[in-house]
Amino acid sequence: MEPRTRAEAGCSRPARSARHRQPRAVLKVVTKGRTSRRKVLTISSEIPKRIQSALKNAEESKQFLNQFLEQETHLFSSINSHLLTAQPWMEALGAMINQIEEIERHLAYLKWISQIEELSDNIQQYLMTNNVPEAASTLVYMAELDIKLQESSCTHLLAFMRATVKFWHKILKDKLTSDFEEILAQLHWPFITPPQAQTVALSRPASAPEIYTNLETLFCQLLKLQTSDELLTEPKQLPEKYCLPASPSVVLPIQIMLMPLQKRFRYHFRGNRQTNVISKPEWYLAQVLMWIGNHSQFLDEKIQPILDKVGPSVNARLEFSRGLMMLVLEKLAADIPCLLYDDNLFCHLVDEVLLFERELHSVYGYPGTFANCMHILSEETCFQRWLTVERKFALQKMDSMLSSEAAWISQYKDITDVDEMKVPDCAETFMTLLLVITDRYKNLPAASRKLQFLELQKDLVDDFRIRLTQVMKEETRASLGFRYCAILNAVNYISTVLADWADNVFFLQLQQAALEVFAENNTLSKLQLGQLASMESSVFDDMINLLERLKHDMLTRQVDHVFREVKEAAKLYKKERWLSLPSQAEQAVMSLSSSACPLLLTIRDRSLQLEQQLCFSLFKIFWQMLVEKLDVYIYQEIILANHFNEGGAAQLQFDMTRNLFPLFSHYCKRPENYFKHVKEACIVLNLNVGSALLLKDVLQTAAGRPSATAALNEVGIYKLAQQDVEILLNLRTNWPNTGK
Repeated sequence: MEPRTRAEAGCSRPARSARHRQPRAVLKVVTKGRTSRRKVLTISSEIPKRIQSALKNAEESKQFLNQFLEQETHLFSSINSHLLTAQPWMEALGAMINQIEEIERHLAYLKWISQIEELSDNIQQYLMTNNVPEAASTLVYMAELDIKLQESSCTHLLAFMRATVKFWHKILKDKLTSDFEEILAQLHWPFITPPQAQTVALSRPASAPEIYTNLETLFCQLLKLQTSDELLTEPKQLPEKYCLPASPSVVLPIQIMLMPLQKRFRYHFRGNRQTNVISKPEWYLAQVLMWIGNHSQFLDEKIQPILDKVGPSVNARLEFSRGLMMLVLEKLAADIPCLLYDDNLFCHLVDEVLLFERELHSVYGYPGTFANCMHILSEETCFQRWLTVERKFALQKMDSMLSSEAAWISQYKDITDVDEMKVPDCAETFMTLLLVITDRYKNLPAASRKLQFLELQKDLVDDFRIRLTQVMKEETRASLGFRYCAILNAVNYISTVLADWADNVFFLQLQQAALEVFAENNTLSKLQLGQLASMESSVFDDMINLLERLKHDMLTRQVDHVFREVKEAAKLYKKERWLSLPSQAEQAVMSLSSSACPLLLTIRDRSLQLEQQLCFSLFKIFWQMLVEKLDVYIYQEIILANHFNEGGAAQLQFDMTRNLFPLFSHYCKRPENYFKHVKEACIVLNLNVGSALLLKDVLQTAAGRPSATAALNEVGIYKLAQQDVEILLNLRTNWPNTGK
């Protein structure tokens, strides 16, 4: 029994020790589980207590709410009872308040009437005592009250106020006007004579200082009536279709000074007077300019100081000019419909108006922001007629300039410094026509009208381009002839001038206006709008592109013509026996190949001919295009098509570097740089044998590597590719005999 018991005991010990060796993590999990169960039990026991507490609070809140409701009901009934009791009092009080407000309105009404009557009595007393300045000041105050009352609905009060202001204004204005006219008469106003005669006339009266003192006094008193005059007098306005800018009335004293001139103007230029001739707008336009000139000195020296003392920034001469301008505008508005469909009369009117406007602005400083004749010409019917007539006469001018015998001759052909562009007469006349059109419309008040004229100019440019193209096609067979070159010079000149205009401030402003119009109408893509906004393109870009394309086509045709002649002249040179020419050592002096003479003579003669007929910039493009074709032709058709011994390579290099290249040295410092294929081919063909062998070996062993490129650069090869150099090396026949 004992052994078994020991065995059992021995077997049981490891089991107990295994239990004792359980990981600590397992013990922690068991411990946490027990703790969680305790928390759950604790919370479960607390929940009923919280619910009971919440229910108790809810019951208390309900009781409070019921108490509040009972109080609210009691208050509501008390308020209703109070309102019922107070209702009769409220009605009685409301009636009394309405009566009080009505009485207050009556009192205010009576106060206004009393104030008006008091002011009226004051004016009367001032006039009785001949105190005109105080009377005028009181009238100003009354007019200001009238303006304040405009928001009132008391129509009778307003009418009474207006009638009172009108009554006294008329009395004061008539009195002051009469006195003012007497003073002006003493000064011999208006001045019909030139300013020199005025100085003599004004210096005669001994009482001149007193006259000018009275003039200043009356002028200031009349200025005080300006407010009431604007209130009572409806200013003359032309119909809205003319879109005249809003402007205040001319100051009252200057209105009075203008009256005799207005009478003269209407007498001479209205009705059946001999001076009122519809075909002679220059008569009344010149008369107005003369009046402005005759009175400018007096206005600046005598009237302007008075205005400066009074305070408001008013320019006497501009006010005077503005008053006379209204006469001109009225006259134009009346005359234009009568001659709208007579092209000659209408064109003459526009010309005279534009001359008048130019002198008015440049000589007399009349601002473009004031109402002027351009507003009348901008009226829709008149403006469209103007555009039509402008187009008609421009096309007629284009016909005459192109049919002229001197159309393709430059006016300055004998003056080298002036005739750099070699511009034919027709092109210069055409651009002058466009410039004149620009001067005619640049002072139009509306940008939309200017843009319409700009479109007309672009149409004329396109029409002229088409006409040049038609004439050019007639001259295609003689593409080196004088007329063909003149057409090319004309195209280049027009394109150059339009490019210069594109940077002009006026056309940049039009570009901005066009951008706004295009953005509103969605007529351009976002890319085009962006180019316009960033000034990458201009308003003339379409025209310039078409002209540049025509120029390029014409130059290409000329280059092709000359190149055909060059190829014909190079036939003998192509057949030169480059394999059997003597070496340089065998010749005493190197000379030009006789077969190259026709080629070089053709190039020289045609270059000189076109240099004389084309302007500098065009000829530069021409010879560079020709050289580019020559370079490729000689390289491909002469060099690559032959084999060269030492003498042949040397002769080729001599012909090129000492004869062909110098033909273009007059046009650039290093002409060889334009013959890169030929120049580098000559270098390869004329390398000494050792250098050529070394280069050939490098190209074969290091093909496509930087070392091969470096080797080519070392001998002066930059343009030709490695394969081309290998081909050229194989064209050499002067290799040493290796025995193979």
